Amino acid sequence: MNINLKNKTVLLGITGSISAYKSCEIARLFIKAGATVHIVMTPSAKKFISALTFEALTRNKVLSDDSESWSSDLNHIDIANKCDIFIIAPITANTINKLSKGIADNILLQTALAFKGKILIAPSANTQMLKNHYTNGSLKMLKVNDCIVIESQTKLLACGDIGDGALAEPLEIFYQGAKALLEEDFWLDRKVVVTGGGTREKIDEVRYLSNFSSGKMANSVALALYLKGADVCYITTTDNQNLPNDIYTIDIDSSQEMLGYTIDAVRVAKKGKMSKTSMNSVDAPHLIQKRAYLFMISAISDFTPKYPQQGKVKKSMVGDEWNIELKSTKDILTEVNKDSLVTIGFKAEMDSSSGLDNAKNMLHNKDLDAVCYNLLADSDSFGTDDNSISFISKDGVIDFGLKSKDELSFKILDESKKLTNE
Repeated sequence: MNINLKNKTVLLGITGSISAYKSCEIARLFIKAGATVHIVMTPSAKKFISALTFEALTRNKVLSDDSESWSSDLNHIDIANKCDIFIIAPITANTINKLSKGIADNILLQTALAFKGKILIAPSANTQMLKNHYTNGSLKMLKVNDCIVIESQTKLLACGDIGDGALAEPLEIFYQGAKALLEEDFWLDRKVVVTGGGTREKIDEVRYLSNFSSGKMANSVALALYLKGADVCYITTTDNQNLPNDIYTIDIDSSQEMLGYTIDAVRVAKKGKMSKTSMNSVDAPHLIQKRAYLFMISAISDFTPKYPQQGKVKKSMVGDEWNIELKSTKDILTEVNKDSLVTIGFKAEMDSSSGLDNAKNMLHNKDLDAVCYNLLADSDSFGTDDNSISFISKDGVIDFGLKSKDELSFKILDESKKLTNE
């Protein structure tokens, strides 16, 4: 994960929950991404973890009731003005109920009242306290007032109960905070389909044909789109456990499944979703749908066994040689209806003399808006964290050079924005 939050400032609020220790990891993730992190703690939070811990992590003085100073900028007004987002993680049921009613009887709540930007809260509480109708009503009120609620988890709680109320994973909280910092109006709520990974073509119930595609490039593009605010449908054959929970993921295996789900997802995506800016427009009766995008990154097998076998074919049944008859698979980019769709294909080649020309031909032969081309050295080129991409469109070729796949993903999105006049 290589997300750039340089020049971004995060205010992390901590309340009196046993999960306060997880806030250290949340702070670390933002710092690793290049953000500046400031901390504000309630008196109860300091019973669970010391301010010194966070000062060592962030290299910034912690704001608390007994550290607030009006001879410096360590006060609830100045710190609220200097930060881009305010994340309260963990937030207790007590603070949820006070925050929804504008009560400001400690330094964290005073800072929240003074904060003008986006506020995100990650609840952590006993199940009954969280589901109590007062707390439930407070959460609804906070959502109405544009507070972003990062949902808690169901698991074994510190009190010994099993139920909803555990703090969301630090990585999930980081992702939602990064999204609040990075989202753009162009991508906001735009429907995007991403495909990833190498398909697996079944020979029998235990064997398949596939390729070396790791799916890392597709994971990075799906994540970048999420962070920019897109409504992502990700169709993949590979592991995606470290992606945000809000990314709608469809796990598939074969090229036939990839074809069917991609066609269905594109059909749904092209129905579009209205942008928030256009909803507020004086031309509301003439609302324009945002065009959907397809990033076809998956490595589709060119051939599949003509007669996949049931059960496991034993070696004794086959003999010394096994001749498997193959048939060609359908080309998904040819089959998909690309009307009103911005389509970006991905092309991996190993022939340095003809690879670029092949990618350019793909642009025209498959009626694409752009092609991302990379030249591979050998099978060891798959699964790396870095890649080399050339972005090909009707306007020419842009060489991004060798960069991390996360960094390349944001560059691909920046160029992809130029493919439509919106």
